[in-house]
Amino acid sequence: MKQRRTSLKDLAAELHVSIATVSRALHGSHEVGEEMRKKVQELAKQCNYHPNPFAQSLRKEGPHIIGVVVPNLVTHYFASVLDGIEDYAQQHGFLVFSANSHESCLREVRAIESFLTMHVDGVISCLAQDTIDYSHYEEMERLDVPLVFFTRTCLPDRFSQVVSNGDVAAYEATKHLLDTGSRRVAFLGGPNHIDMVKRRKHGYLEALREAGVPIDRDLVVCGKIEFAETRDKTLQMLQSANPPDAILALNDIVTYAAFDAIKSLNLHIPQDVAIIGFTEDDNAAFVTPSLSAVMDQAHVQGATACELLLRRIQGDRKVYKKVIPMIFKIRKSSDKQACED
Repeated sequence: MKQRRTSLKDLAAELHVSIATVSRALHGSHEVGEEMRKKVQELAKQCNYHPNPFAQSLRKEGPHIIGVVVPNLVTHYFASVLDGIEDYAQQHGFLVFSANSHESCLREVRAIESFLTMHVDGVISCLAQDTIDYSHYEEMERLDVPLVFFTRTCLPDRFSQVVSNGDVAAYEATKHLLDTGSRRVAFLGGPNHIDMVKRRKHGYLEALREAGVPIDRDLVVCGKIEFAETRDKTLQMLQSANPPDAILALNDIVTYAAFDAIKSLNLHIPQDVAIIGFTEDDNAAFVTPSLSAVMDQAHVQGATACELLLRRIQGDRKVYKKVIPMIFKIRKSSDKQACED
């Protein structure tokens, strides 16, 4: 059974007192006796009541609020997703409050708790890379709080989600590398439990299998999505006895860490090491050499996630999965054969 969020009215009805009495008791007013204050506070805790400091002003004069949780707000991708969410929300009379989890599950949980306390109308979220416990989202379901995931998702049978076709894009990118002269293609990913990582790694492996290229486990590197760590792992691969001659990189952080590692060893791109990155960053066209990129339509993803959330807020309980196609832009960093011409 769905359980809606407890209100002051619910507490008042349970105790057979007025809403004003409950409100005063929760605020510790001297106008309410000690015994009643204890009863109200104990019931509020038992019912998981969250005070709503915005509710009165919102009901009278302001727009409603959507909470958004992103893992890393300083990246171009997440900033673009948030921009798409804000554009769509504004058109429909909603404000957007964003929280940066900094890739921390603990901060993600705290952000969700804060949004519940604020009584936001709904939440859009992308999982932090170390989130493997989804109980805070299961609590949102129990409280019947509208929720939509994007990019890194969980509980797909319960909540709508917006994702990209990363498996198809990774397959096409890997095939391009093989078709243009690369032979030992490495995959630089992220934590293996993340669905986005699984999809992109699957596409990469399928392209190798189809081409009859043996899969070398040493070339499949999945770890923390962090610049310094990825750079070090790339350097280790490139300095090994049997290094890769091409790299497919998971996202913008991983891509530029790998790019920097290649450059630091004075290797030539793409002659020595070709590279393709999953990145939304417009800078891909301006690095030297220009970077072949698989690009999310981040703004479209954000707008779509907001559209699904507003549907849910308005009563549509269908669980949707929207797949936004990625765009593959071939530039100079990936084609070894072009450099031979």
